[in-house]
Amino acid sequence: MHKAGTGGGFTKRYAVSRLVYVEFHETMIEAITREKQLKKWRRVWKLELIERMNPQWTDLAGNLPM
Repeated sequence: MHKAGTGGGFTKRYAVSRLVYVEFHETMIEAITREKQLKKWRRVWKLELIERMNPQWTDLAGNLPM
């Protein structure tokens, strides 16, 4: 949906379709807690996290397990 531009919210509004960072968690609660934590971070911290894990900013969407 994100790639096709049919999803709603942030990705559609800002026309973003490349996944450059991803984390996996054991439970939904852990994932939501981490997402809330990251949302409070400064932009520069988020960019540094991406650069550390994916320096080429490769689109990771094709490598995700389904």
